[in-house]
Amino acid sequence: MRRFISAAVGTLSTLGCMLALPGTATAASSIAFGMLRSTAALNAGCALDARAHVTVNSLGAVEVMTVEASGLPPNQEFDLFVTQIPNAPFGMAWYQGDMESNSNGRAVGTFIGRFSRETFLVAPAPGGAPAPVVHHNPPFADAATNPATAPIHTFHVGLWFGTPEAAVAAGCPNTQTPFNGDHTAGIQVLSTRNFGNTTGPLRSLAP
Repeated sequence: MRRFISAAVGTLSTLGCMLALPGTATAASSIAFGMLRSTAALNAGCALDARAHVTVNSLGAVEVMTVEASGLPPNQEFDLFVTQIPNAPFGMAWYQGDMESNSNGRAVGTFIGRFSRETFLVAPAPGGAPAPVVHHNPPFADAATNPATAPIHTFHVGLWFGTPEAAVAAGCPNTQTPFNGDHTAGIQVLSTRNFGNTTGPLRSLAP
């Protein structure tokens, strides 16, 4: 498993912060929003105290996203993704990095990238370009080619248990999912399901 090292970000200029609310369409240069227990955690009745607060600041060329999570099982690893929709099957998803909880179940991660209304994935037709196969083991071996897709925006944020064992530590099922660097993650623990499928919070941020 890869260790996530929070990026050193330097002093940011003071920015007005807009609270991203479900259904909000107006773009801002700085947003804040909450993450809730995922649908998977709700259905399993686990990770009862898990929650997160997210802030995203635009620096123009890139954005800086800080995720502050609490109520997690202590001393465990978690994996952060931006996703097309908040709940399974999640649509397109992009791995951002790792977070680790301390002895109090608190985890903080800072990520630098494109986390605004311009965040998207694209694979021009016809698809089928060769892709490196690094992980061979089922059930989530790497694909050897890519599917074609027009641009798809990924405005949601999700956090996964780094292993099924970490999920068990929170009273969740030991289901394996592909949402970490080795494709051996546990279930999703936090999501932005408090926003609509096509109105994820990152849509509110101007680049």
